[in-house]
Amino acid sequence: MKRVLVTGAAGFIGSHLTERLLRENCEVVAIDNLSVGRRANLSAASGDPRLSFHQLDVNDPAAAELFGGVDTLFHLAALADIVPSIEHPQAYFRSNVDGTFAVVEAARSAGVRRIVYSASSSCYGLPDAFPTPETAEIRPQYPYALTKYLGERIVLHWGHVYGISTVSLRFFNVFGPRARTSGTYGAVFGVFLAQKLAGKPFTVVGDGAQTRDFTFVSDIVEGLIVAANSDVRGDAINLGSGGTYSISRLVELLGGPVEHIAKRPGEPDCTFADIEKARRLLDWRPRVAFEEGVRTMLEHIEDWRDAPVWDAAAIAKATRSWFAYLGAAG
Repeated sequence: MKRVLVTGAAGFIGSHLTERLLRENCEVVAIDNLSVGRRANLSAASGDPRLSFHQLDVNDPAAAELFGGVDTLFHLAALADIVPSIEHPQAYFRSNVDGTFAVVEAARSAGVRRIVYSASSSCYGLPDAFPTPETAEIRPQYPYALTKYLGERIVLHWGHVYGISTVSLRFFNVFGPRARTSGTYGAVFGVFLAQKLAGKPFTVVGDGAQTRDFTFVSDIVEGLIVAANSDVRGDAINLGSGGTYSISRLVELLGGPVEHIAKRPGEPDCTFADIEKARRLLDWRPRVAFEEGVRTMLEHIEDWRDAPVWDAAAIAKATRSWFAYLGAAG
């Protein structure tokens, strides 16, 4: 990789990837509309002459003009979170489906050699097998999961039809510094760290026995780099931690009081990636233990000083659509 383009470059994962690419001596074209990402996430790299940042939506025709001379495209730009996708499905299709189409068409026109797509393990929905392999049935439970999967199908189909070298990586529960602190109720780490800073109890869904395949962001970035440099094409590959960890264990590591809230429809009791394919095809394996990752999060806890502090009443209000739609669907 020499000249690379990263969509969603000012986001959580995108900013860590951009920094890593610069360390690999790449010239990085960074695109982000800042609807989710933040310029501050790229502050450490802002003075690097090899980085050019463009505040653009990937659907903007002006974005396509930036693909010239690009060797490798990392497509991370997307809207995330469950509830907003239920309430505003059109915006999610526009961002995650139309946006992916716009990106692969721009890449095709510019002759980009390699496309690495950031997919989501949410495509598996409520899986039957643990650890969950890539061959598991696709069962998206809400529009975010569906739109990310449709984006994956677009990327791999463009690779098949137009001869572009493509690979899709299905991420499992990524966490680390700079994880999103938007006003939307979402990922557990952002919720819990803001609550800890405010001296509020952790709002644990259900009994806390549910487990998640928490995967540290540096391991995900390594997977992106390795996949980009590999010969794998036209395939989807899981990236996970190699384990699964209960919410109760997370609370124990963070330290603080607990308040239990209602279990939610459409949420799996467990997420746990089968990563044998990544080991075999990419020679990739996670390096950061869950406990080490949590310690790192606590070291960066001030990053969540301005994040919203959620309590049980606010969460109940924010997730009303979740229960109304997914509960009825179940």
